Amino acid sequence: MKTPSEIVQLMMQNDAFSQWLGVEVLYIEQGKCSLKCKVKSEMLNGFHIAHGGISYSLADSTLAFAANSHGQHCVSVETSISHLGKVSLGDELTSIAKEIYRGKKTGVYEVDIFNQNQRLIAHFKGTVFVGEKEW
Repeated sequence: MKTPSEIVQLMMQNDAFSQWLGVEVLYIEQGKCSLKCKVKSEMLNGFHIAHGGISYSLADSTLAFAANSHGQHCVSVETSISHLGKVSLGDELTSIAKEIYRGKKTGVYEVDIFNQNQRLIAHFKGTVFVGEKEW
C-alpha cells in the first residue's frame, strides 16, 4: 500500500485546480493534512477580497488529501463552510484537517483555515464516501 505522501503526490499530479491555487503540502499523515497557499490578484472578487471559493477550495483539497491518505479512493458527499474573516491580496492561508470519524463507508473531517497572523478565517466540515478502490 502507498504512503500518505505518495498518495498526495499522485493526486496533485492530476489536480490542475490545486496546482492553480498554488497549494503547498505542509504535512500529510493518515487522516491529517495541512496545506498552504497565497492569495493572488486573480482570486479577488468585486470587493477586492478573496472570493469565498478560494478558502472553500483550499479546505476541499485538504479534506480530499486527508481522507484519501488511508489508501482508499474517497470523494466528498457533503460539505459546508463558515467564513469567519476576510481574506486579502497577499494573505497566506494555512489549512489544517483532522479526522473526526472514519468508518467502512464514510468519513467525517473538519478543516480550519488560518491567515498568516494565525487568525481563524474559515471553518469547514466535510463528509466523504470511502470507496473500495485502492491507491
